[in-house]
Amino acid sequence: MLVPLTRQKFEQIVPLIATGPQYKYYWGKSANFLQRLLVSVVAVVVILLLDFLFRLDFGAIVLVPGIFSAFFWLWYPVFQASIRNAKCRRYKYSGFFRGRVLDWWVTDELIGKQETVNNKGDLVIVENREKRINLEIGDETGFSIEFEAPLRPAHKVITRGQVAEMIVMSNRPDLSSIEEFSDIYIPSRNLWVSDYPYLRQDFFNEVSRRLGADPQDRPRRRRRRRVED
Repeated sequence: MLVPLTRQKFEQIVPLIATGPQYKYYWGKSANFLQRLLVSVVAVVVILLLDFLFRLDFGAIVLVPGIFSAFFWLWYPVFQASIRNAKCRRYKYSGFFRGRVLDWWVTDELIGKQETVNNKGDLVIVENREKRINLEIGDETGFSIEFEAPLRPAHKVITRGQVAEMIVMSNRPDLSSIEEFSDIYIPSRNLWVSDYPYLRQDFFNEVSRRLGADPQDRPRRRRRRRVED
């Protein structure tokens, strides 16, 4: 089942400014925080040094970039998430898609390499790998997509045949060509499968409830109904 969404509803579901989960995603680990903090410190030192060397007498003009730089570690995750959201919101049309899990499998993906030295002084390359879950989601029309995300313990409840929902995006009014899609929600398990949490879950769940629990229970003539506010 694929139901077009109004632009207003789409912009509610995919926010422009970072949500809490999106901010947390880009906050990263302690190493990411330390990198941002180092940038803040260096930027503030450079601004103070330039002010001292050139005797800048601009007051607030110097103060504003100073504050901006000092809190770089805090606001940069918001900026990163907002840029990623904007890439989704550039698509002109969107729809709510409900299908089923046709298949799933686990892969082992190389995400980086690190050079280190062992006890004998030899250079050793350590591969950083991550297990990822792959899902094939489709419906009775033959439409299907493949989606992958980092494997989590909660994913063990996923089975073939479960209803799966998502938001799809396109530049065509009839959604005949899907350019992008969001994270996946499995309502029977109240489970989100995602790498990056694109959606406002409260607005998404509202649309899901309004469209009913199972696509097979809905009359065919209503499958192209547009969701309004």
